[in-house]
Amino acid sequence: MKAVHFGAGNIGRGFIGKVLHDNGYEVTFADVNAEIIDALNRDHEYTVHISEEDGASYRIKGVDGIHTANDADQLAEAISEADLITTAVGVNILPIIARTLAPHLANRTTDRPLNIIACENAVLATDTLKAAILAEVDGASLSNIGFPNSAVDRIVPIQKNDNILDVKVEPFYEWVIESDSWVGEDKLDGVNYVENLMPYIERKLFTVNTGHAAIAYYGKTLGYTTVSEAMDDEKVVAYLRQVLGETTRYLTENYDFMEEQQKQYIEKIIARFRNPYLSDDLDRVGRGVLRKLSPNDRIIKPLVYLHENNMDHGALSKLVMFALQFDNSDDPEQVEMNGRIESAGTDGFLAEHSKLDSKLIEEIKSSI
Repeated sequence: MKAVHFGAGNIGRGFIGKVLHDNGYEVTFADVNAEIIDALNRDHEYTVHISEEDGASYRIKGVDGIHTANDADQLAEAISEADLITTAVGVNILPIIARTLAPHLANRTTDRPLNIIACENAVLATDTLKAAILAEVDGASLSNIGFPNSAVDRIVPIQKNDNILDVKVEPFYEWVIESDSWVGEDKLDGVNYVENLMPYIERKLFTVNTGHAAIAYYGKTLGYTTVSEAMDDEKVVAYLRQVLGETTRYLTENYDFMEEQQKQYIEKIIARFRNPYLSDDLDRVGRGVLRKLSPNDRIIKPLVYLHENNMDHGALSKLVMFALQFDNSDDPEQVEMNGRIESAGTDGFLAEHSKLDSKLIEEIKSSI
């Protein structure tokens, strides 16, 4: 079996690529990073290191790479032979991937099953990719192609290794895939197939991602530069628990997660954040602040729900203020946000960008 994975970065190699390799796939990575593609085609293998005391190491063999901009014919052949296509490129890049995939999918000469999965840190990202592909194929039939959405979770910290291809990852990972949208009988081991994906997407988004944002934005106000430094401060841990206590109310009100079950999940997440072998830079964790303050993302969606239902949301209100005060001039979204606040004020920015009402905006402004 053959797989093409778009995105040869650390997530692609350390998480998705490893799972595919473990399932017996020949994995071809497609990327525009010439240095990584050249290394893949030179070595055809790399090592995934588990970041914990006495962590194991795994050799990922039989891989190669294609430069998506320079090797169009080779990429077309790989797509035509693929049994599975995955991405880990960032949701904003999916329309570009769609333009690459669409002509080859529309001209498939085989009816064998093909699944295409966007493994992105976004809600229903495969739907986004599918819509972009359909817009390109102009009504052509995409026979026996599945587009299952998925939820992925594995912390891969910023790192620099002696071998450019080697990757350090945390021990924990979770990959959940929509079962009803999968075509064919060959499912992946080490993956959880479910009928309803949304509870898993939002549990991860409003626990792992909201938690990471809380550490980054509050930790930075206290002068910390890394997750490890911040998590050594019990004030940060206490605030993190308050935030996740509020998102728990959202999750248990909207899905079938029991409160005790969610508390156990939170303890697992906090233990992951405390892992000293995974410490990441707070500027990197907090970047993309406009996305993080958008209406359906990790902070605003649970905050609005709790506000509208008269439930406690003080910690999430503070998190908005910490995000607004985040200082990372290397983040283009931070620079844009600062400009918009300077032009429209905090009220105008939160009303226009986060779609908040005036009452909640006043609560947020008076929260710290």
